[in-house]
Amino acid sequence: MARKMLIDGELNQSNEQESHYDFDLFVIGAGSGGVRASRFSANYGAKVGICELPFHPISSDVDGGVGGTCVLRGCVPKKILVYGAYFGGDIEDARNFGWEINEKVDFNWKKLLQKKTDEITRLNGIYKRLLSNAGVKLFEGEGKVVGPNEVEVTQLDGTKLSYSAKNILIATGSRAQRPGISGQELAITSDEALSLEDVPKRAVVLGGGYIAVEFASIWRGMGATVDLVFRKELPLRGFDDEMRAVVARNLEGRGINLHPRTNLTQLIKTEDGIKVSTDHGEEFLADVVLFATGRTPNTKRLNLEAVGVELDSTGAIKVDEYSRTNIPSIWAVGDVTNRMNLTPVALMEGTCFAKTVFGGQPCKPDYSDVPCAHLLMCDLLLYSIPPLSVVGLSEEQAIKQAKSDILVFTSSFNPMKNTISGRQEKTVMKLVVDAENDKVLGASMCGPDAPEIIQGIAVALKCGATKAQFDSTVSTPF
Repeated sequence: MARKMLIDGELNQSNEQESHYDFDLFVIGAGSGGVRASRFSANYGAKVGICELPFHPISSDVDGGVGGTCVLRGCVPKKILVYGAYFGGDIEDARNFGWEINEKVDFNWKKLLQKKTDEITRLNGIYKRLLSNAGVKLFEGEGKVVGPNEVEVTQLDGTKLSYSAKNILIATGSRAQRPGISGQELAITSDEALSLEDVPKRAVVLGGGYIAVEFASIWRGMGATVDLVFRKELPLRGFDDEMRAVVARNLEGRGINLHPRTNLTQLIKTEDGIKVSTDHGEEFLADVVLFATGRTPNTKRLNLEAVGVELDSTGAIKVDEYSRTNIPSIWAVGDVTNRMNLTPVALMEGTCFAKTVFGGQPCKPDYSDVPCAHLLMCDLLLYSIPPLSVVGLSEEQAIKQAKSDILVFTSSFNPMKNTISGRQEKTVMKLVVDAENDKVLGASMCGPDAPEIIQGIAVALKCGATKAQFDSTVSTPF
């Protein structure tokens, strides 16, 4: 098959094979971005190798798995637990819909945990088959870069293999970080939280981002007492302030104890659990303390600096618009670059990489109006209970960026289900509009089915829809 390759920024029209390399492309990291880039590059005719650590639900320096964070210890297992947590509230609500639930309903955490593990094991196998079916050679072991065109793979038995590659792609993602708090070894991160042997009865969560809010919602939905500790006045810093307040009210309404403008100072193991101290002099006893204080690019063991690849202050790989590093033969996609850390974005970056390098179609990732599956400082979906979803600009972002006045339209109402169940939880929807041209700049929703609704609205924003066009749309009949 003929191939066109981007070399030194120019499209190379030659079809001659680079026979002195073992691979046209070698990828380190088989998460969402790495697998997508590998498969698509192979489909363009490239000879592709990829390496990944052996599968385990909890990641470490020696454990990982084909599928990566989202599939194995992120979005997928988390959402399975969110679904499980939803049933607690649904069972409560069912009583007012005529369901006579007289006895206490038991929750079997171990059964749900096994179902979760079964599913991510199945997906790990599917991702391996996707690579195999595309003709990609998979190596199980730890990879690192030892030269501009050379990688080294340490296999499970310690054997080291060296391969040359015309292009090297880094797609190793990110890892949860731990703050420097006394007793930090007693806490867990989101990796371990998805694989706990027992659901906690008392949980303290440190952090105000999407991971913190989601796990607080999960554990509360399963009956735990939850204290959510964060540094700012409201959780979800960087997002629309009005929607942040809505989420905070919903968290409290579901029984989560919020501790704003607070940090943890010490964890101590006692006979009754972990004693947690705050900088306000408060003390809690917990079965589990979760640190959800951010993630860092996974670059420490890749030998990149020795090869000359530039990193930023967080350890992220610096890349240009085409995902290329300062070393022309080395590229990077996904969370390891710390651009927009979302699975769909890593997929987009992997696709653009393959088109650029092997498809003869120079392609820059487009980060505008991305509806996200997590809560980050961009367009998002937060799997709190109920969920929050946003696409485009927040009100605060629009004020800073818009060249003219903006208009803000909000609607708050009680969902029909809640009018019968008696649950005091309003849905809030919001549109941010450019007053000069009527273009919708951003949309937010907190309430049932927000993810699916905002996904549809994202298409409209991508097409440049106006508020008038939204208004002229006839609603679906009941």
